[in-house]
Amino acid sequence: MSSGQTKKNVVLIGAGIMSATLGTLLKELAPDWNITVYEKLDKPGEESSNEWNNAGTGHAALCELNYTVEKPDGSIDISKAINVNEQFHISTQFWAYLVKNNLIENPEDFIRPLPHMSFVTGENNVEFLRKRFEALTKLHLFEGMEFSDDPEKLKEWIPLMMKDRKITEPIAATKIDSGTDVNFGALTRTLIQHLQNQGVEVNYKHSVEGIKRTKDGRWELKIHDLDGIKMKYVSADFVFIGAGGGSLHLLQDTGIPESKHIGGFPVSGLFLVCKNPDVIKEHHAKVYGKAKVGAPPMSVPHLDTRYIDGEKSLLFGPFAGFSPKFLKTGSNMDLFASIKANNLITLLACGAKNIPLTKYLIGQLLLTKEQRIEELREFIPDAKSEDWEIIIAGQRVQVIKDTESGGKGTLQFGTEVVTAGDGSVAALLGASPGASTAVKVMLDVITRCFPEEVKEWEGKIREMIPSYGQKLLDNPELFKQVQDFTSEVLGLVSGREETNKDKELEPIQ
Repeated sequence: MSSGQTKKNVVLIGAGIMSATLGTLLKELAPDWNITVYEKLDKPGEESSNEWNNAGTGHAALCELNYTVEKPDGSIDISKAINVNEQFHISTQFWAYLVKNNLIENPEDFIRPLPHMSFVTGENNVEFLRKRFEALTKLHLFEGMEFSDDPEKLKEWIPLMMKDRKITEPIAATKIDSGTDVNFGALTRTLIQHLQNQGVEVNYKHSVEGIKRTKDGRWELKIHDLDGIKMKYVSADFVFIGAGGGSLHLLQDTGIPESKHIGGFPVSGLFLVCKNPDVIKEHHAKVYGKAKVGAPPMSVPHLDTRYIDGEKSLLFGPFAGFSPKFLKTGSNMDLFASIKANNLITLLACGAKNIPLTKYLIGQLLLTKEQRIEELREFIPDAKSEDWEIIIAGQRVQVIKDTESGGKGTLQFGTEVVTAGDGSVAALLGASPGASTAVKVMLDVITRCFPEEVKEWEGKIREMIPSYGQKLLDNPELFKQVQDFTSEVLGLVSGREETNKDKELEPIQ
């Protein structure tokens, strides 16, 4: 640590993918800093990061149609797809650095290669997909993507979905083989174990009940030791609130100006999980369709091959619903407790603007299992109800705030970071693409909260993330280097000479 750095006491609230990522980054950048994690549950990654609770399984904008919007003139806006894709590559660079330096092991436990596909039916949707394909494949970021509206080709790509399908309208799909399946529950557990190996204290069954500012400008946390049934108080120079849906209440408790006029709208979810091994074997891809009219972006239907506990699984969903809880293990009073005098008008304005969304969520809540199977049959025509069971996914809390573009009470679909003006506290709110962009999001937290230290850390950051400070969109050669290197180190290619695995990817000046 350079003499210019002041040793800090850092507290991370929540042992999910965001805290695990931020802690791992800080431990590399400032190994002498004291980092402590407090987690309400008895294990890491049990809420939004858990593999059964999230659809964050490698979002790289290769197949998610909600990241590419058709504009009124018929052209396709691909700017969000570019941003998400670049951010995912920042994550893979950091993971490759950790594996390369033997800080974590067995990348196949959390990441595997898997084709990503988009699938549509109907003349208008096929034309949209064709235009999206043409716009994306002009860029090297999406090199290798294929388009087909030939049913025979689609039978090769997605045999399970084409079996017994009656084709009465145009049909099309795109496919790209450089996609991945990421198990963020497994990755979170790996990173938290790494932090513990580095001397970071991780306290399970410890619930942070309050945060207040002390006279010296630091933060005092009131922590409930759920095992000892007692309260204790801890002070910190910097606090990161990475408690999933629980972050909003804690952010409000800080009283910082940036916490005002922000609310949360909880959305619950369900998935259908296949329990027939023969059906699971027939599908090998992540296939995304188009969201129904009125559905929130996080409810884009998808049929996902997943690897969980080393075994191949098949999930379909999500089906949206409503619960006033902000966490799966939360309280039915969570939503009501988040209503404050400073955000009431914002929340009311949001409610007035989102009546169609409310109706959609009510409709989703009322679906029977057989009605959900009928939606599945749009993907798998001969799906049998007895082959599938329903699981309850995690809670998502979408941010509601006043914005210049959306006005009062705008419902935000995405990941939001709120930081205090002095950088002493930061909170992570929102949902997808979330986990897939965790490294970029946490680098933004570090840049905002430790601006002086970042000047000293830039060399180390470039060592961990060689593309740091550059856009991969603007540098095809760097993109190829990054993709080749991360693919080799993370085991995302096979049958190829390991030319990059044993060489360093030099930081680009």
